Amino acid sequence: MKFTLLTLAFICTATVGIAQETYRIPVSEKDEKMQTGQYEPTWSSLEQHQTPEWFRDAKFGIWAHWGAQCVEGSGDWMAREMYMEGGYKYKFHCEHYGHPSEFGYKDILPLFKAERWQPDSLVARYKRCGAQYFFVLGNHHDNYDLWDSKYQPWNSMNIGPKRDILAEWAAAAKKYGLPLGISFHADHAWTWFEPSQRYDLEGPKAGVYYDGNLTKEDGKGKWWEGLDPQMLYQQNHPMSKGSWDNGAIHGQWDWSHGACPPSQEFVTNFYNRTLDAINRYNPDLIYFDVTVLPFFPVSDCGMKIAAHLYNKNPRGVVFGKILSENQKKALTWDVERGAPNQMVEQPWQTCNCIGDWHYNTETYKHGYRTATNMIKQLVDIVSKNGNLLLNIPLRADGTYDEKAARFLDELEAWMKQNGESIFGTRPWVKFGEGPVAEKDIKINSQGFNEGQYNGMDYRDIRFNQTQKYLYVTAMGWPQDGKLFIKSLAKGSSDFTKPITSVQLLGYGKLKAHQTPEGLEVQLPKPCNNIAPVLKIKK
Repeated sequence: MKFTLLTLAFICTATVGIAQETYRIPVSEKDEKMQTGQYEPTWSSLEQHQTPEWFRDAKFGIWAHWGAQCVEGSGDWMAREMYMEGGYKYKFHCEHYGHPSEFGYKDILPLFKAERWQPDSLVARYKRCGAQYFFVLGNHHDNYDLWDSKYQPWNSMNIGPKRDILAEWAAAAKKYGLPLGISFHADHAWTWFEPSQRYDLEGPKAGVYYDGNLTKEDGKGKWWEGLDPQMLYQQNHPMSKGSWDNGAIHGQWDWSHGACPPSQEFVTNFYNRTLDAINRYNPDLIYFDVTVLPFFPVSDCGMKIAAHLYNKNPRGVVFGKILSENQKKALTWDVERGAPNQMVEQPWQTCNCIGDWHYNTETYKHGYRTATNMIKQLVDIVSKNGNLLLNIPLRADGTYDEKAARFLDELEAWMKQNGESIFGTRPWVKFGEGPVAEKDIKINSQGFNEGQYNGMDYRDIRFNQTQKYLYVTAMGWPQDGKLFIKSLAKGSSDFTKPITSVQLLGYGKLKAHQTPEGLEVQLPKPCNNIAPVLKIKK
């Protein structure tokens, strides 16, 4: 069946910078009350919250971006793209599982078993690799909750593993002393799942609707009898403007340019689910894959969630993307797969992955990002006052593959030798020097500029510091062992103390010669395969 046009208005009356903002689709607190306290759901109030020092010290976290979309092994956004006729994920799904009119995403969920998943050993491994906080997926755009959800029956306790994934992850994080982060992405299921309303335009199934329009009544005699598919797909609404254009969603991510406005019921359901998870599992960090906050600017939902976490947990961190300078005072800015090429005053974070966000067998075949590449990005990010949150893909059974294992081994070895130059540090007077540091690198929307940093070598130097030491990292080992650092020239106003010797982490003391042009250091043979780190007493 198809649906009649809704008449919801898409007008936001938010006024930023005054005591109270009003929204076209206010969230209901009938079932879940926002915790009150110091912070109110207004920008002026949320700006009083400062990103905590523990997060600034941490620098590096690992993310288990893992759920039912890993079943097919076709990569991120498979639950959307399996409904895009002619695409790789559509063809893969049809070949291995069936046509999406007969075997939809709902039917993938029971196949998510997590049969080899051992959260305790995974979190222990991540901590050995230097993770100072640990992130898990609460739900993705697929709208499937990975906990015993009060407000979403399509969850991991009812369907699939029959386990409370969040509860087990949270227990492991607590055991190993890692602050817990949860990411919530289901607010975009409303538009993200719109392809499930479609049908094939060609072939033997032309004109046969996919399963995104099914209702509870259609489940009689099926495995999902008693469940309402609309609680999963959320497609009881007209398509957004240009919805058959697969790329249109990117321009509508902020609920503009013809995105079908969400109903208050859907907005409140997301709010209830998020508060339910926060209240149960007590995360220190929450992440949203959105512009600013969930449903902003059409609803106060995200503002209330942020105020709830800050009031409940004063050391809490809430991430948002594509933030204005004022919004960066209230939230912690997240940059996806990239970084600004300058030092940033407010603490921020890059989120990245060694492969695809959800497990992808094709990415595995071609190889992941190397430990060398990602560690250089970590050093660059830290020099600019940022943190790195890195996803290690897991297969549907809950294990990582041998290439990911090799990455973790190399990461652990470098961190063991050089971690003191990362954790607990702060930016120096400048973040770096060298060819890449001098490039004008722009951020593309929420990030996506990491390729600009791939060419860093020994000429690219990055700085950070503690109260006692300056750490100087070269993004590679010079062949002749001669390292030259212009920023530490004799007579520099940035570092006035004469430098006669430096330490190389993992090796020991080295002689250094300071000239009016720079600091000359002769390195020994490489003591790691990635980047030498010098330690200079201030």
